[in-house]
Amino acid sequence: MGSRIASVVVPLIFTLPLMAGAAEFDFEAVITKARERAEAPYKAPPQVPKALRDLAYQDYQGIRFKPESSLWQDEESLFNVMMVPPGLFYQHPVRMNVINENGAQPVVFEKSQFTYPNGEVERLVPADLGYAGFKLTFPFDGPDVLNQFLVFAGASYFRAVGKDNNFGISGRGVAVNTGLPSGEEFPSFVEFWLQRPAAEDTSMTFYGLLDGPSLAGAYRFTVTPGEETTLKVESALFPRQAVELLGLAPLTSMFYYGENTLAPHGEWRPEVHDSDGLLIHNGVSGEWLWRPLRAPEALSIDYFSTENVRGFGLIQRDADFDTYMDLEARYDSRPSAWIEPEGDWGTGQVVLVQLPTPDETNDNIVAFWRPDGKVSPEQSLHFTYTAKFGGADVADETLGRVVDTYLGDGMRIGGGAEQGAVRVIVDFTGGPLDELTADAPVVSSVSGLEGTEVLENSVQYVEPLKRWRVSILARPAENRSLALRAYLGQHDETLSETWNYELPPRSGVLGVLREP
Repeated sequence: MGSRIASVVVPLIFTLPLMAGAAEFDFEAVITKARERAEAPYKAPPQVPKALRDLAYQDYQGIRFKPESSLWQDEESLFNVMMVPPGLFYQHPVRMNVINENGAQPVVFEKSQFTYPNGEVERLVPADLGYAGFKLTFPFDGPDVLNQFLVFAGASYFRAVGKDNNFGISGRGVAVNTGLPSGEEFPSFVEFWLQRPAAEDTSMTFYGLLDGPSLAGAYRFTVTPGEETTLKVESALFPRQAVELLGLAPLTSMFYYGENTLAPHGEWRPEVHDSDGLLIHNGVSGEWLWRPLRAPEALSIDYFSTENVRGFGLIQRDADFDTYMDLEARYDSRPSAWIEPEGDWGTGQVVLVQLPTPDETNDNIVAFWRPDGKVSPEQSLHFTYTAKFGGADVADETLGRVVDTYLGDGMRIGGGAEQGAVRVIVDFTGGPLDELTADAPVVSSVSGLEGTEVLENSVQYVEPLKRWRVSILARPAENRSLALRAYLGQHDETLSETWNYELPPRSGVLGVLREP
């Protein structure tokens, strides 16, 4: 969790040449494999032995790859590859290959590449076990330091960080029926091909073959470490059967509680989360929309309609240590993730799935883009995008942005005198707001949705914090959610993103305590 990592750029381009001598392998070969798999009945990958699947967490963690066994360790490449052992969460091996001057060659598993917590665990590992995935390293802190910045392991999950981040949010190859009552499906990467970079290369290309009951897919990634880690991904998906809810460029994160929710009973830390909001940039309207996250009492799914979406992501905006006060988890340095589509993706929705969670150990937040229309076996889907991992400004937004959302009972001193109402405080800063004087004629545009009544709203400059604050008193309709939108403007100019918020009934703000 404490490994620092650098920015990665993954351009996925069909015409990018391979190294000399490796012309017999290219992205088309992976696409062909994916298409052929989709045309045949699905076969689940073979599992590793049950004893390894049932390992205790500490025993699995005690299996360590030896850094001196890393791929390209003895060469001049800036990139090294460390292997992930199967077991516990990683229940099937993944085929690994290297593309070099001799073409695509398999990477053979060697038991001696790992150290083991004890002889009993070592005895359980077969000599032909295989690998569960891989980690990429880059010398951010000097030529002799292997900084991990990208990990592919477990289903279609991957994690990446910018140079100054700790691991947190995850990406995925694809999401299938996430949040639906029918149950979520987790396709897996079953094979990778790693293209050996030249000594001077600061980018690296690799390919992945994905398979699952409903679809198969081919992926090409090119990664460039730096202040931000960016993955440019080109994907070709081939459905085996109709998919009710297909999620492209999915991101998975954790939100336990924050300033806009009540802390669970007994918690001393001010906030606990890997991300604190969903940011969307709509292409046609140009609107930037911010939705603060929450851990709901029951499954919650929101659909945000988009046309030619220009970006979306899960952002960790609050990067101050005193917001979390956690020396171990260091939520203040968790990365934000931003997806930038290439080309026009047409009409669809950015989907936000929020799940209840009893603690911070569960990833309970998922965001992805869903295309309009049915996904059927008669079609293939091709999408290209860039995933960037880094600081809170990873989206390069130019408008003023929301930095805090606070809630309180509208029948308390300092809150108001309206039964059943909620006092909401929203603070904005950045962009054109920072150029204004404290007496500038800034106005707030606030509207209630789903029957919410806006009783009052005002905007003022907060001199101690150098922010603009919108104060709202609103009353939700009976037994319905509090639903609000707000943004700042001056004359005919929009100065900020649009804050979009939903608070379900019995959330605890109006005197009903949240369950611990």
